[in-house]
Amino acid sequence: MPELPDLEVYLEALRPRIVGEELEGLRLASPFLLRTVDPPPASFAGREAEGLRRLGKRIVIGFEGEFFAVLHLMIAGRLHWRPPGAKIQGKIGLAAFDFPDGALLLNEAGAKKRASLHLLQGEAALAALDPGGLEVLEADLEAFRQALTAESHTLKRALTDPHILSGIGNSYSDEILHRARLSPFQLTRNLSPEEMETLYRACREVLTEWIERLRAEAAGGFPEKVTAFHPAMAVHGRYGQPCPVCGSAVQRILYADSEANYCPTCQTGGRLLADRVLSQLLKKDWPKTLEELEARKRAG
Repeated sequence: MPELPDLEVYLEALRPRIVGEELEGLRLASPFLLRTVDPPPASFAGREAEGLRRLGKRIVIGFEGEFFAVLHLMIAGRLHWRPPGAKIQGKIGLAAFDFPDGALLLNEAGAKKRASLHLLQGEAALAALDPGGLEVLEADLEAFRQALTAESHTLKRALTDPHILSGIGNSYSDEILHRARLSPFQLTRNLSPEEMETLYRACREVLTEWIERLRAEAAGGFPEKVTAFHPAMAVHGRYGQPCPVCGSAVQRILYADSEANYCPTCQTGGRLLADRVLSQLLKKDWPKTLEELEARKRAG
């Protein structure tokens, strides 16, 4: 799922292409994409795009008259900039925003179509979509502490909850926790003041560094290869591969439709966190440390 760094780079690429330009038309290829009925898509034609912003993990295109097109790319949605009038691509194409100098296409790979488009009028309607999470790059340490400790959650849950922090998902939460050397299962209210500050700084460093990295990769063009699994990541998507800091094999925890990736040496004192599926299956045979895991691999 595109997260804060990916979305910021999308916005940077879109601003010089569409702000100040008139929308010639909005083409919809999937009836399931549009989640609103008023205002209708036709009412956006002829309106000038006045600005772009991010609302959590959503991209907001603002048009004159306080009309807003709000895109949530979900897991597999991606944006592409193509020549004017470009065709919507087969089964994966969902929509096209037609501007004089190009077409902004929304594609979504996979069978499950989860991406959404809300067409709204008025700031109040837009605000109703805001989950209210803290913008960590704009917040000070005390605001960050208050947001994380308002309720007791695991760090993984707190970082990815859009009502707590804005724009952070599965990928960058793994990277942040690795940078902070903290377990994804540690509770927010159990953090020491020093650990809270370390986590705050890790959030800001990781997000800023990845905005800069993705911006450099786009090199002034449109970002066409947005992915949750970047080869330069430290732990996310790197199960079984060596941690770039200590060399230990990266481990993972599977839960629901997602997973957490972590380095046991850097983050959990060498302990293996119990995967809900395998630990229930193996019970007492579940290895507790990296040493036990490696010994069992050799014995097997």
